[in-house]
Amino acid sequence: MRLGFAVKVLARPRLKSHDSRRWQNHPHLSVSLAYLRDILVYLRDAEIGMYRMQSDLAPYATHPDLPEFHNQVAECEAELAHVGQLARDLDVRLSFHAHPFTVLNTPDPEVAGRSVRALTVLAQILDGMGLGRDAVIVIHVGGVYGDRQISLERFAQRYEGLPERVRDRLVLENDEQRYGVPDIYSLHQRLGIPLVLDRLHFLLNNPERMAMREAIELCLGTWPADVVPKAHFSSPRTEIKVLPELAGEGEVERLRTAAWRNHSDYINPFEFADFLRQAQGVRPFDIMLEAKAKDLAVLRLRQDMAALEPALAARWELG
Repeated sequence: MRLGFAVKVLARPRLKSHDSRRWQNHPHLSVSLAYLRDILVYLRDAEIGMYRMQSDLAPYATHPDLPEFHNQVAECEAELAHVGQLARDLDVRLSFHAHPFTVLNTPDPEVAGRSVRALTVLAQILDGMGLGRDAVIVIHVGGVYGDRQISLERFAQRYEGLPERVRDRLVLENDEQRYGVPDIYSLHQRLGIPLVLDRLHFLLNNPERMAMREAIELCLGTWPADVVPKAHFSSPRTEIKVLPELAGEGEVERLRTAAWRNHSDYINPFEFADFLRQAQGVRPFDIMLEAKAKDLAVLRLRQDMAALEPALAARWELG
């Protein structure tokens, strides 16, 4: 089982995830790929086998008013091939998570068009890297817009109208408020789209009271036999936070109980061990850790599991 993290490297803060300069400074995918190459070297050193790339890897690539940025993927053909080969050589699984504003089931055709263009660029990047089918783009269903059945139908129609190269990369994740595992499973039955189980979202949005084991079996079973599924895991944030707040003419500190819907800094190893036990015997899969400590959370969880659950850690070969 490969464990991964998203975007920012905390153990080496000088490593940048992408070219984040404003358009006036001419950012480019080629710069982002140079940063990504350095991150891959770090992943090799840290023995981390999965990484979620920044979805803005090609800055302004779909901006309607900045056409000079629209050809970055074609301009970086050689660089994409080089970085993709490096990822394959290091056996690092790469993926994207589309921006929250990438919404296929929106009733606004302009927003839908922008979403399709954004997904197309992400698919082109993965194709340009020559990555296999396990390099996926995670999306959510989107909004309810007053009628969930119509919104589900609109997602299905928009998905079916996507270019094949985009459909081949998309996977669908349950969310914490609107569309749970039964909803996305109904879309899989119609569309064949693989499903990513987000464990915290499932705990927050499970009105049917489905068992965790059933959710794991359903979602992992939607992936092709020759592709390793992936899931998302995070622990709820329960810490009290101290936040600065303006009061009169000065600033005071206020205690705020952190929302347990948010991701914690690290992963609770006992919760993680319980999740692995519930998944035992289903099929091998990888886990993207969604923790605020990023790569530090991956490294810490491996240490915790080796100390607290050595047999379980060895059985799943956490890497």
